[in-house]
Amino acid sequence: MDGNTALEPPPLFDRLRGALLEDLMSAGDVTSQALVHEQKSAQADFLAKSGGVLCGVKLLPLIFQMAEQLVSTEAAGRAWDLDDAQAAAAAGKLSWDDALRLREKAERQGISVQLLRKDGDRLAKGDVCATVSGNARAILAGERTALNLLSHLSGIATYTARCVAKIAHTKAKVLDTRKTMPLWRDLQKYAVKCGGGENHRKGLYDEILIKDNHLALWGVRDPAGAVRAARARFSDLRIEVEVTDLEGLKQVVLNSQPDYILLDNFPVEALKEAVHWCEKHFQNSQNPHMRPTLEASGGITSETLAAVAETGVDRISLGALTHTISPMDFSLEMRFDEKVFGKKFQRNA
Repeated sequence: MDGNTALEPPPLFDRLRGALLEDLMSAGDVTSQALVHEQKSAQADFLAKSGGVLCGVKLLPLIFQMAEQLVSTEAAGRAWDLDDAQAAAAAGKLSWDDALRLREKAERQGISVQLLRKDGDRLAKGDVCATVSGNARAILAGERTALNLLSHLSGIATYTARCVAKIAHTKAKVLDTRKTMPLWRDLQKYAVKCGGGENHRKGLYDEILIKDNHLALWGVRDPAGAVRAARARFSDLRIEVEVTDLEGLKQVVLNSQPDYILLDNFPVEALKEAVHWCEKHFQNSQNPHMRPTLEASGGITSETLAAVAETGVDRISLGALTHTISPMDFSLEMRFDEKVFGKKFQRNA
């Protein structure tokens, strides 16, 4: 492997299959094997038990086709249904032509998922976002993986949307960070986008972010010099540098040309002063277009978010978007025959 080749997470297909196998292992769903006939068919609805922004629904066809492959002997050799899962196809290194061919085979699949809403839609409590029908064992095998991802990703999208709404009266944008669950960063960042936020760098490989530890290991406490050194080494990458006070900002601006400056743990008044100084400096500059993007980060909460945005910063990065959110509540409600089971088994709308 080329030393400059970026390491990527396993394809999404592999991760979703691994998530299903975490539940099934080699023995499979022993409860369903004991109580549910192998040929039994069923229908179920994905029900929102709280309001919020939907994210992850496009993964459901893929999850249940995989689950059917794992538990149903009749499904052996069938193609996965990739309709409305083209993002997953891209992550899985599947060509678009192959994805389109597989879509044409969807009608021959034994399990079917009907998407009633799309990622990014706002749901009210009681809304049904998708239905699944087919082999009952396959539905039960995929239930928890589907609900876990749907709840978690929708929770991220919902919290992001709330943050975006709080600063809609300002020019600032809400961004995520690398504070994500290992191996699931791509989906978590996708959820941020569904909620109206924007993505920071994908990882350590696609953008330079110079922080205190880098300067300490470099051996010179010179942020501007570090920017110049990084630019000389990677001229094609965007460069961001962290500063912790106004003097650090001035040193960087006057002696280098970063793309972004991270104003780390600046109090609100200090942010205002930094934005004012930067705007005044570049108004008088011979090249005002070289003004770096100013990003606030560190210790920002939903309560202080609006005040930070009102200082005039261009963007605000929040680790909380992905690491301290509450999941949105969903359930998978089976449709039962009232004549057999009685009303108590009916779904509560």
